[in-house]
Amino acid sequence: MPRPKSVLIIGSGPVVIGQAAEFDYAGTQACRALRAEGIRTILVNSNPATIMTDPSVADAVYLEPLTVEVIERIIAFEKPEGLLAGLGGQTALNLAVALSDAGVFDRHPIRLLGTPLTAIKAAEDRELFRAMCDRIGQPTAPSAIVEGETPAARDAAATTALAQIGLPAIVRPAFTLGGTGGGIVVTEEEYWERVRSGLRASPIGQVMVERCLVGWQEIEYEVMRDAEGTCIAVCSMENVDPLGVHTGDSIVVAPVQTLPDPVHQRLRSASLDIIRALGVEGGCNVQLALSPDYRDYVVIEVNPRVSRSSALASKATGYPIARVAAQIAIGRTLREIPNAVTGTTVAAFEPALDYIVVKLPRFPFDKFPGADRLLGSQMKATGEVMAIDRTFGAALNKALRSMEQKGSGPTAEEASWDGELSAIAAHGGKGLKEFLRPSDSRLWRLLAAMRRGVSEEEIHAATGITRWFLAEFARLISIEHRVREAGRTLIGPDPASISLLATAKRSAIGDEDLARISGLDEARITTRRAQLGLTPGYAMVDTCAAEFAAVTPYFYSTFAAAGSPAEAPPVPRPAALVIGSGPVRIGQGIEFDYCAVRAAERLRERGWSAVMVNSNPETVSTDFDASTRLYFEPLDA
Repeated sequence: MPRPKSVLIIGSGPVVIGQAAEFDYAGTQACRALRAEGIRTILVNSNPATIMTDPSVADAVYLEPLTVEVIERIIAFEKPEGLLAGLGGQTALNLAVALSDAGVFDRHPIRLLGTPLTAIKAAEDRELFRAMCDRIGQPTAPSAIVEGETPAARDAAATTALAQIGLPAIVRPAFTLGGTGGGIVVTEEEYWERVRSGLRASPIGQVMVERCLVGWQEIEYEVMRDAEGTCIAVCSMENVDPLGVHTGDSIVVAPVQTLPDPVHQRLRSASLDIIRALGVEGGCNVQLALSPDYRDYVVIEVNPRVSRSSALASKATGYPIARVAAQIAIGRTLREIPNAVTGTTVAAFEPALDYIVVKLPRFPFDKFPGADRLLGSQMKATGEVMAIDRTFGAALNKALRSMEQKGSGPTAEEASWDGELSAIAAHGGKGLKEFLRPSDSRLWRLLAAMRRGVSEEEIHAATGITRWFLAEFARLISIEHRVREAGRTLIGPDPASISLLATAKRSAIGDEDLARISGLDEARITTRRAQLGLTPGYAMVDTCAAEFAAVTPYFYSTFAAAGSPAEAPPVPRPAALVIGSGPVRIGQGIEFDYCAVRAAERLRERGWSAVMVNSNPETVSTDFDASTRLYFEPLDA
């Protein structure tokens, strides 16, 4: 197909749970990539708080409702040759399907770029997706489709599905965002309520009722494919929470830490087989469930577009997924697209990581304390933070410091937990499963239980969380106990005290937390660290684990690099530090990311180096080329 001269890019509309700043990042990166190729870009979106709707991002910007009628009018006026919908989230994807159904592509000389409509429908329509998986030999969980032309037909299908699948079950609506309308059901009353809400939420009036695989691990692969059929796995990710908690609400770790390599390779190959079978051209997120004994897996679902997980994978690896997806959409191949971070390799190279990334969700319950805080397959988080370090424990501690929320530190506890855990201990552990039910406070509850001697095996039995993660949590609690026991001797001159302080800092425990645990003044700990040379070094994210030189790298702090030579010289002077706005939350959304990005742009235009620091992987400000240098760090002192 000839390369288009002009492209219409559809944005994602207002920020909602399940669709936030990540699509502003994706749309902005797409506009920049296409303009660099000499293609005229026309952007339509309804959200004024975004960077993508700034006049400098696209050649023409329309702040308009995202409806079929409005899009067709813009197509008739601008006459673009291509339409790009895969970077605007579920909103843009559903709109592309609606445009096709309304005959817009027949009435105007415009074609859908990137992933074809057949692939979108095959991935989003639950019945078509199940059939495709059966055809290529990829296993899916036992399931039944509920749909019908009339309420009576839908009720009959739901009755049949209930008899076939049983309870508990997961209800998954088709073509929805963030699990909207779906969820885990245990009783018949919950089943009927969720099926009916799912049918209302689905644009095509369809839900899948799926057997609930309690205790299975959830694994994700972010994969890319071009028109030649070349496929790569950009990033592997795993949820700390077992299946049943929406991935947007779970702690996510990249790359995968707990799987034997043969299992990882098996799941990676399955993900590549799926993207090939669908015919996706661009980015695709594949979600799988893995049995506790690693013997069996099933395919949960596929997002045939850039997603929230794509933004996380992109920032975790340094691989510009949205940029590459836009270039693939206009006909370029992975073997010819240069890697913008290294400047020497091409996009067909799979990223290599020599660090660990942890993502934590940011919930809105501080604004809505009376809301239901239990978590399921329908997303509730408004935003997320990401932290990077050499170990899981260190990355987790940095992510906790990034939350910018009262009571989110590693030692935080609620006053009532002590009594609850004492009662659980008095009754031989009865009630532990209820205490550790999936909720926004589950991580802190788990740590509180470990402090009081609840074993890893007991917690594993109650939660299904993988033993590897529980061992890492226990390691952090062990360091905490040692610091508490050392007390004021933590800053002593003896080798044991020096070693313990170094161990605590390599686990990224903040000075404020060390002061709280040990009873020392925070300033004394900071002074002692300086005396010992315990200051963090800064390591590079370069997509290739330092195998090749990088021209636009970004950095993270780690005490594992304390005393090591700097991996890059300071930026040219004059320079200014631009502080980002952290996670998206109610009252502080992407409008502040817009301000940070524009500030960095203006500084660079005036000949200043702009050094960006932020903790939010969804944003434009944490894109590799939005500043002179980026530091992915907690926004604390």
